[in-house]
Amino acid sequence: MFASLSTLERNLFRGLNAVVEPAVRNGVASSCLLPVSMIVLESTGFKSGSPRRTPLWSLAAGPYRVIGTARGGRSFWVKNLQKTPQVQYFIGGKARPATALVVTPGYSGEPSETSPALLRWLLERLRGFPVEGWEFAILMSRPVAGKL
Repeated sequence: MFASLSTLERNLFRGLNAVVEPAVRNGVASSCLLPVSMIVLESTGFKSGSPRRTPLWSLAAGPYRVIGTARGGRSFWVKNLQKTPQVQYFIGGKARPATALVVTPGYSGEPSETSPALLRWLLERLRGFPVEGWEFAILMSRPVAGKL
């Protein structure tokens, strides 16, 4: 029974994402001017190595974008970011290169003293999130090659 529920859940999200992803990638419901906005996360599949695009809600926190899931270990985008943290995300119809910092229940790393204060604060809050099963990532912008 659990296998069929898992398959149903996976198929539901794949169908929904197939409709939502192209619209968000092109800027629908996706604004860099709003604190909460949809993005399309483009990551590398942890098994296949192929590009994977996932529409997600994000929260702007200074120069960072915070994304999360209540589906915990069942969200493939979390596994993708754990293996390959170099990603890009689309917001407002534009691609932005980023590095993802994944925050999961097993996360035990500490930010260095030279890490920005906001990043240290975000990590502390996300690691202490009171609802079990949630996993997060903080997207940190990377400069585009050839641009300052």
